[in-house]
Amino acid sequence: MVYLDNSATTKMYEEVYEAMLPFLLREYGNPSSKYYAQANTSKKAVEESRLQLSSLLGTSTDEIIFTSGSTESNNMIIKGVADFYSEKGNHIITSVAEHPSVLETCEFLESKGYRVTYLETDRYGRVDPKSVEQEICQDTILVTIMWGNNELGSLNNIEAISNICLQSGTFFHTDATQVVGKLDFSLEDYPGISFMSCSAHKFHGPKGIGAVYIKKDQYGIPTPITPLLHGGGQEKEIRSGTLAVHNIVGMGKAAKVTEQNLKNNIRRLIENEEYLTGLLNNKFGDAISFNSDIKDKIPGILNVQFKGINNELLLKQLAPYVAASTGSACSSSKPSHVLAAAGYSHEEIRSSIRFSMSSMTTKEELTVFNEL
Repeated sequence: MVYLDNSATTKMYEEVYEAMLPFLLREYGNPSSKYYAQANTSKKAVEESRLQLSSLLGTSTDEIIFTSGSTESNNMIIKGVADFYSEKGNHIITSVAEHPSVLETCEFLESKGYRVTYLETDRYGRVDPKSVEQEICQDTILVTIMWGNNELGSLNNIEAISNICLQSGTFFHTDATQVVGKLDFSLEDYPGISFMSCSAHKFHGPKGIGAVYIKKDQYGIPTPITPLLHGGGQEKEIRSGTLAVHNIVGMGKAAKVTEQNLKNNIRRLIENEEYLTGLLNNKFGDAISFNSDIKDKIPGILNVQFKGINNELLLKQLAPYVAASTGSACSSSKPSHVLAAAGYSHEEIRSSIRFSMSSMTTKEELTVFNEL
């Protein structure tokens, strides 16, 4: 069977597993404790991992805060900004194609009196930067737009959107969960990005660990927000809770391996996508159509419409041979809101499947489509 649901989660690198083991079995000290060796070893490991992740993302180490994953990171930033800057305004801008952890957080804030603008997208789930510029007003405190769409693979014009926010003095948050490890970028080149979310298990790290980037100002002070979690003051009092050292070590190692192999991994993803596209066209011809764009996209993600065939039934039939999904793993029981936002009919949505590859996917595995 070929695994093609890498947008949901990826297989851990062997190096990640090996790096984590000592911190599960021997080096189990709490990094917030003092003086004794196990605590110091854990503390050093956390900071080494922070350095590895910051190197991959192009940030300073003190701009990285570890969380349990992108869902927590998105909640932390959106709620934290909304609360801390409530006296400056109550308007938030997002899009109708965001991840549920963004959309449902915004809906929660609406119930508390905040005003949220949900921007429409094009047929590939992209936001027009001009629409962001048009909606920013005096009361706007945050724009939150994902970098790459998890279902269609489309890339938003983050450079343009972040520059618009920078020029208007508006905080900009981007959910970069799907692009880390698949795009070659440095946050140093995007001064308009105030906050960014990511998860380790999307780039071959462990589940249950993620991070948020919080930009420093010209004086080296992180952008202040209200913490989502209060308690022991860990992570610079922004995210309290005992640090999951083994997972943090795993994320750091995954970041290091990803950075070392980034260009080759991207090349492999592009080649595999082209190869799979050819296989599908040769096998199914006019019986399929592609919902994903062919440019400005995350390499390795293909959203395919099998005309007139129920996607759930098709996935069950494919299960012995291909692991795929209908869309986001966080809303698997619902028809895709992303495809609906992009203008697809209910029938078209119900016949669409997402195939998502990783750098570990091989062409030999993909030939399973010839045997179906």
